[in-house]
Amino acid sequence: MSHAIDLLIRGYGANPRIYELDQLAEGDRMEKDLMAMGCNPSVPAVFINKEFIGGSNEIISLNVRGKLKPLLIKANAIWV
Repeated sequence: MSHAIDLLIRGYGANPRIYELDQLAEGDRMEKDLMAMGCNPSVPAVFINKEFIGGSNEIISLNVRGKLKPLLIKANAIWV
């Protein structure tokens, strides 16, 4: 699902920064922290403009409701 969310965000022209938790020294701790924030499963955990937005369900829901693109514009991640 992480790949699908990446493609969705890139489809708007944004260039997301991706952290692969399984490749980071503190990845296990970061995963526990994400789960404590309510992201279960812990990945993908999407932050826009340093704000935790949610996991794949939240991102897809925002997209369906037409609210993902405005978030990306407000964060200056895309220009339209």
